[in-house]
Amino acid sequence: MNDNPYPFSRRRLLAGAAAASAVTLTGVAVAPTAAAATPVRATTPLVVRDRIATAALRAPDGAAAAARFQADFHARLAAWLAFWSANSPRAWSAPVQVVGRVAPAGDALTLHAIRYRRDDELRAGFAAGRRDASHAATLASLHHHFPSVRVLPQGTVRVGDGPAGFTGAPGQVAFAVAACRELWDDGDATAARWAEHAGRALARAGQPADAASHAGWAAFTRISLRRGLGTESYE
Repeated sequence: MNDNPYPFSRRRLLAGAAAASAVTLTGVAVAPTAAAATPVRATTPLVVRDRIATAALRAPDGAAAAARFQADFHARLAAWLAFWSANSPRAWSAPVQVVGRVAPAGDALTLHAIRYRRDDELRAGFAAGRRDASHAATLASLHHHFPSVRVLPQGTVRVGDGPAGFTGAPGQVAFAVAACRELWDDGDATAARWAEHAGRALARAGQPADAASHAGWAAFTRISLRRGLGTESYE
């Protein structure tokens, strides 16, 4: 199946952001002497940005908000939003607003909403207080791009910087179980056997793989995003 069956004209708006997915993490420096042998993370200046990809950054109260980001984290967020948009319904515009707060260290975002335009109206493709399929789908998109994704009590989602991939973290397993139940109608999914249930969803989508592998996790989160946003049913 073509992973990008959506019009290039829309995705081109985010092409630069998608290319940013191949970012390089800040390295670890080790001093040559034994007295200073403890690894130290190199520090880099934060960058100030008022957009993520093509979308304006907004504070939860609606005000325009420039924020300070770690450069690699901002690049990953841009690639994530391009991915979310490329797998959203064709009638949706590219996202025009991302509502959230950036952590003081610039390496985490608490997401409240993603807004797009349709028929000249501003609409929410994801809203923190709306626990529906689009909420689960957006979680899938974030798990596709980040290792740390946590749903807070109000439905907001805190995402932390880091390279994508399955690590076996409790949050990833909890998401997989919930996705199997809520998006794939598999009410028997459990934490102990989540990979088996996720594997059924992958087989159903014609992409059989071990969901706990790097490729399998990427595929499972991708098909869950598409199913949750209604761009693929896999029936």
